[in-house]
Formats: sequence, C-alpha cells, structure tokens
Amino acid sequence: MDIARARAIVPHMKTDVIIAGGGLAGTALAIALSQGGLRVALVDPVPAADRGAAGFDGRSYALSVGSRNLLRAIGVWDAVAGDAQPILDICISDGRVGEGPSPLTLHFDHAEIEEGPMGHMVEDRHLRPALLNARGDIVRIEAGVARQQIEPGAVEVTLTNGDTLQAAALVGCDGKRSGVAQRAGIRRTGWDYSQSALVAAISHEKPHEGIAHQFFMPEGPLAILPLMGNRASIVWTERRDRADALTALPDAAYLDVLRPRFGDFLGDTTLAGARFNYPLSLSIANRLVADRMALVGDAAHAVHPIAGQGLNAGLKDVAALAEVLILARRRGEDIGRIDVLERYQRWRRFDVATLALATDGFNRLFSNDNPVLRLARDLGLAAVQRLPDLRRGFIREAAGLTGDRPKLLQGQKV
Repeated sequence: MDIARARAIVPHMKTDVIIAGGGLAGTALAIALSQGGLRVALVDPVPAADRGAAGFDGRSYALSVGSRNLLRAIGVWDAVAGDAQPILDICISDGRVGEGPSPLTLHFDHAEIEEGPMGHMVEDRHLRPALLNARGDIVRIEAGVARQQIEPGAVEVTLTNGDTLQAAALVGCDGKRSGVAQRAGIRRTGWDYSQSALVAAISHEKPHEGIAHQFFMPEGPLAILPLMGNRASIVWTERRDRADALTALPDAAYLDVLRPRFGDFLGDTTLAGARFNYPLSLSIANRLVADRMALVGDAAHAVHPIAGQGLNAGLKDVAALAEVLILARRRGEDIGRIDVLERYQRWRRFDVATLALATDGFNRLFSNDNPVLRLARDLGLAAVQRLPDLRRGFIREAAGLTGDRPKLLQGQKV
C-alpha cells in the first residue's frame, strides 16, 4: 500500500473516493475499492506505523465466516490464517457470580453447518498489519479532515495539514463520533447503557478446545473467547462505576474479582497483555448516506458487544458499499450521486436496525436479576437447544451466511 503523505504528491489532489479513518473497516474498504479499479485516498491522522505496531496487547476480534470470506477475497486472509483460532462451539448460559451456570444451556456446534468453523478469533496484532500490508494502489495521507464541502460534481475536503482533496465521494469510517457525519448534518439515535466492557486476555492451564463461552450475569455478560494456544480473550461487562473501580485495581486484585465469575473450568488463570475499559452505548446514524457521502462501521452504527458483531457488521458495510461503487463505475455512473449511494443504504439499513434491536434487547433481557425474566430466558435457551432447525438458523445468521450477501462476503471479487 502506498503510504505517501499528501504533500509528497500534490497539495490539491483529485481522486475517486476519499476515506476518512484508517481503522480496520476503513482500510478494508480502501483495499476493496482499489482492487475494483477506483482511485482511493485514505486519510487518517494516526501514522500507519503506529496503526500496525506489533505486540500482543489482548485485543482480538471474532470474525464470522462472511468476514473471513471478505478477507480472503481481498487477499488478506492468508496472512492471518495461521494465527486464527477456529470457533468450534459456542456455549451460552445464565447464572450468578459464585453459583456457576444454570443447567439450562444452549450450544452452537460448528458441525451443524457445512461451511466449517462458525468463525475465527484473530488478534489485533495480526489483523491490522495484514490489512496495512495488503496489495492496493492506495494513497495514505497522515492528516485529519478539517472541512468538507459539496461542489458541482464533487466533494472537496480540506485536511488538517492545509491540503485539499477532491473526489466523487467521501466515506466516513471515523467512529461513532464521526466528524464526516456531523459536518453532513446527520443526527444519531441512541442511548448510554451505564455499562462498560472490560477487555483483557488471559493465559489458562487447560485447553479451551475452541469453545467460546457467553455467561450472562445480572451486571452484564462475560464472554470468554478462545485464542491460539492456552489463551482466551475476555469481554466482561459491568456497571460503569464498578468497571471504573475494577480498572483502577492492580492485576492481582483484578483477577481476584474475575475468577469467581470465570470459574475453574480452564484451570489456573493469569492475565496476559494489557487491560482495557470501553464505555458502552448504542449509537445509530439516522441516515447512512447524504449527497456524495456514506458512512461505514462505527460511524454508521455502534452497538452493544453482547453478540460480538461490531467488526462483522462494519465489514458487511464494506462489502456492500464496495460492490455498489465498483459496479456503478463500471456502468459509467457518477459514484457520488445520491441515487447511487442510496443503493448502499437500502442494502444495509434493515440489517443495521435488526442488529441494533437484537443487541439492545438481549442486553436488557439478560442484564438483570428479575426472577421472572431469569426463568423465561433459561427456558428460552433450553427450547432453542431442543430445536435443531432454529438453532442452525441462529448459527448461520451469526456466521454471516444469510440474507442478500454482497459478493465479497461470499468470497468472490466484485
């Protein structure tokens, strides 16, 4: 990938698409569009060297089958496949701290679908450099977006370094506080959960056998996600004030609080890597597009991590928008016209709304200690466990194998 600075090229550059934000979704979109024949400028104030810095810090992602297909189609999967831990089983249970899980549990087994593992766990230290090193004729500019203005037939972007760029379309991949969306006048719908996700990695004594666990407790869910070797990623949801207090604890005290929630099924555990604290909220853009502008990833939708679908949803955006823009260009259309961009919005809007409602509903249903709701959800888990067709449908949905899938999610180039 060409990572030249803007001033090393020209102070006023014309291109096809400007992408604001060089995180995972923004970089994946840049690669897909470039491989589809579009000229791309990826604008990000964080230096590429910092984005791709190696070293295990505990961050990792649960990639669905659809996301794996996309990474394979854009030439990235082979670089991470050797470090990707297959998810072979998902165990979902309800319970309280110190009491262990309810006997009424739900298992999703990868053998129930034909496509193999339901997903893979990939560490950030492997995925991010693989994306940054992927093939693509992309200009990466180390600057932020200070201003955007719609011109006749184009969008003009002024950067924080004073340079200007002009393109047919601007894509905001700049997070849930997206400046691109704000400058376009796009409002957001959402609320704060008064919860935080405590994220860390652990080393453990016994093998995890590729099983992911989701343990629902009154304060919020605890996800235990398998990594390569005898390690696991922890996503531990707690009330905001409680999470802040836990974050302030030294490692030994932190583990003392975690262990009763975690249990002893993996033997002795120790922390591996850094600890993170992420405040949780729901934030959905009221529109995914405007004239010559589209939103992707967290800029379009930031949801509760209860289902581990945040990055997968962002990569669905990438696949849909890339296909819309590449095919429009091949037909000779102006890719920044609102009628073209609305094809992307129509493709993604229902799925985004469904994901937001599902994650919000599950969090409200399970993050409480109401005895009536506890009984209802335990019976619900047991009922799904006894219905193979329904269970298989849930597996295929989580794996990204349902609905009107873009070509990249099927592993095909556009």
